[in-house]
Amino acid sequence: MLLVIRHVAAEHLGWFAQCLDQWSIAYRYLDTYREPVPTVPPSEVRALMVLGGPMSANDAVDHIQRELKLLERALKDELPVFGVCLGAQLIAKALGARVYRNPVPEIGWAPIRLTPEGRSDPLFELVRDGEPVFHWHEETFELPEQAIWLAYSDDCRHQAFRWGTATYGLQFHIEVTPEMIADWSSEAPQAASIDPDAHAMRMRALSAGLLSRWLRLAGFEAPVG
Repeated sequence: MLLVIRHVAAEHLGWFAQCLDQWSIAYRYLDTYREPVPTVPPSEVRALMVLGGPMSANDAVDHIQRELKLLERALKDELPVFGVCLGAQLIAKALGARVYRNPVPEIGWAPIRLTPEGRSDPLFELVRDGEPVFHWHEETFELPEQAIWLAYSDDCRHQAFRWGTATYGLQFHIEVTPEMIADWSSEAPQAASIDPDAHAMRMRALSAGLLSRWLRLAGFEAPVG
């Protein structure tokens, strides 16, 4: 089973859910802000996914602290972990790296650039250098010790990293559907000009390709055909 940590209802799996369904992978949302203890037996969890959210990895609230402890245990046990936005920041913090305010907020479509390691990384084979992806964050992270730096943008140095063989943190979003973007933008006046459909089909294909590669690295069996 894939355990998916969700911080708010609006930041869900998006396009990723289609990929998981195609792979026939069972997954369960864990809403840490209202579930003190996971009800899934640890022995059934094969990998973790940590989604985004409007809070900070530095917040001294119970559910963030519980989540960090859960991530520390998972990383110590070498469980594959995939984090998006806040999820990437939480992975970095669980690995001992600093999470801090980015020099400027990144909101909307903007390109990412690949490092040399990113261009040769198995997860990023389909990612083009200069690929427009969706951003929605005010904080970022330092690179954790022993992590491999994979991507950056003009306004944010650390956009993606790999730690070990199957743990990844992505500051940007590729899982967002047009409906998700429209929903988020409706609550933020500064996002009124964002076109939710601008790169929708590319994000759908990219999310499936990237997640499929991570699922293989995480030890899940690929669908036949």
